[in-house]
Amino acid sequence: MPKRRNRDAAFKARVALEALQGERTVADPATAYEVHPTLIRPWKTALLEGAAGILERGGRAAAIAEVAEDTVRDLHARIGELAIANDVLARKLTPWVGK
Repeated sequence: MPKRRNRDAAFKARVALEALQGERTVADPATAYEVHPTLIRPWKTALLEGAAGILERGGRAAAIAEVAEDTVRDLHARIGELAIANDVLARKLTPWVGK
């Protein structure tokens, strides 16, 4: 039995977009990309549902900015903790290093 593959979002979007164009049947891109045709339907649905969010003004950008601020704040806190730990270890190791 073949191993399960995890496809990235760009691949799924490319296959779903090709299936949505309507020039070919769903089976054609499935054969071309070696994907089962039943996998393409949820990808098409997700692409159609997500398209509105991409085209909204500032909707996605605001959400990304909010996540980015939280992430930056957490990372800055972690950097501070690591800097303090580094200083403590440097002071404790000074007798063994000889500096």
